[in-house]
Amino acid sequence: MLNHWPPLGTLRGFEAAARLGSFHKAAEELHLTQSAISQQIRSLEAYLEQPLFFRSGRSVSLTDAGHDFLSTTQALLQQLAVGVRRLGQYRKPNQLVLNTTPTFARHWLLPRLADFRLQHPQVDLWIFSTDEVPDMASQTIDLAVRDDISSQAECSFKVLHADRLFPACHPKVLQLPIDQRTTLHGEREMDWSHWAVEAGIDVGQQAQGLNFSDPGLLLDAVCTGLGIGLVSQLLSRKARADGLLSPLVEATIRGPSWALLTHRDSEHDPMARHFTAWLLTHLQVDPT
Repeated sequence: MLNHWPPLGTLRGFEAAARLGSFHKAAEELHLTQSAISQQIRSLEAYLEQPLFFRSGRSVSLTDAGHDFLSTTQALLQQLAVGVRRLGQYRKPNQLVLNTTPTFARHWLLPRLADFRLQHPQVDLWIFSTDEVPDMASQTIDLAVRDDISSQAECSFKVLHADRLFPACHPKVLQLPIDQRTTLHGEREMDWSHWAVEAGIDVGQQAQGLNFSDPGLLLDAVCTGLGIGLVSQLLSRKARADGLLSPLVEATIRGPSWALLTHRDSEHDPMARHFTAWLLTHLQVDPT
């Protein structure tokens, strides 16, 4: 049983020789001698314990095993090349990696990114959105803006915004009788039980309805007129400005707190400081 990989150089030599149909042309392409290519092929054949080429004078052709192994080798080398090229993104001199939730990225950050890009075109921002809280100590992340984070080792922690929740629906749903409005249920703070305890106001919510684990999807459902739901003041600002949301009452209840984690290696990075300043400015000046 083969218990180790053949040297990468032998795979490159084999692929070039098989593709070009010549040890001589493969040697020219790889800037090696023909004898070096021949030695690589012999080493690979010894490793695989079977011939890969038929040799007749200066001409070579693939055996059946060689044809089979060529497709595998080309796929492997291509995948490796793609992986190497992808590593370039970690060497970009102006890259800033931001982790956030998909909901924040879609509903708050995306509508404002053009402004950040206009003010800081030199920053190569990489938005890394995840449902899971990142481990800042082990992952390549400069900043994290989330509503589900607490302090972590090797990071500074700052609460940015104390969110509020309110019951809302699309304006067309307001025209429906209360008993015909579908109730949209969320998780965590978006569960109607919090509204019942903290506000104590009946807005027609029912125990039956549609259920959402993703608060961003819940907000989308409310905006498209599926029913009434508890939504975030922060994340619904654009939807309200666009006329897609109408509050059912003026009362609000406590929502999640949005916080910022900054890795200690990025605390003094000008790009991280630019983004943090821009973020704080927009959180403060956006109308509620």
